[in-house]
This record gives sequence, C-alpha cells and structure tokens, in this order.
Amino acid sequence: MAMTVGADSGGEEEVTSAINTTPLVDVMLVLLIIFLITIPVVTHTVPVKLPDDRNQPTVTKPRNINISINKDGDVYWNEQLVPDNQTLLKKLEAIAVEKPQPEVLIRGDRDARYEYIGRVVFDAQRASIFKIGFITQPQPRGAG
Repeated sequence: MAMTVGADSGGEEEVTSAINTTPLVDVMLVLLIIFLITIPVVTHTVPVKLPDDRNQPTVTKPRNINISINKDGDVYWNEQLVPDNQTLLKKLEAIAVEKPQPEVLIRGDRDARYEYIGRVVFDAQRASIFKIGFITQPQPRGAG
C-alpha cells in the first residue's frame, strides 16, 4: 500500500494521508477471475442415473434388563424372583453373548445392605456384562 504525506510544493503546509486502494482492487479482481474460471469445472460431473432405493433404518437397540433388590436381599429379574446367585449368574451369562449386549440396570432399595447389591454387580462382572447402570430416585425440586 502506498501513502502520500505532505504537499507537492515541498512546503510544510497541511499533512494529508490517503491510502492507495488500487493494488487491493487488482488483487480482488484477480481472485474473482480465478473463482469464475474454477467454479464451472468443480460443479460439472459425469451424468449418471443412480438406482432407486428405499431407506429402511435398522433397529439394533438392545433391551434393558432390570434387576431389583429389596431390603431383605431378594433379587428380581424383570419383576420375577431369582431364587439364588447361581441362577442369576446363569441368566446373566445367557444375555452376555447377545449382540448387541443388553444393559443391566440395578434398582436397589435404599435400606438394602450393600452386600446384596455388590453380589449382583459381581455376578454381572463375572458374566462379562459391559454395561451396568443404577436407577435412583431424583431429588424433589427445591431440595438439596
């Protein structure tokens, strides 16, 4: 960019400064010409008739397994009583091989001993269950 300072007569009169925008305009015109030349090349493609197809989404959502534990330590598999830990382990091993693997959600009673819930978590780990979650009661608004 160029700038003129001072008067042409060489005297110390008024200082004027003006930016020379000619080189900027030249660069912009060159860029505009380049874009005008390259855009038609980019937008042209080989004419091809594509086949028609219907999109049908595949549903691969796994089901969830709800395991409930009451305060006495009784374990329920989707609301059905599980008699012992061996039966629970066998059921967990059966669902562990499913593709995709279901998520095990544990609902433990607040008054249940941690030992009861820990046994269920341990059995799920032994059966190679990857997703284990806990269901809790949200706090009422204004509490906390």
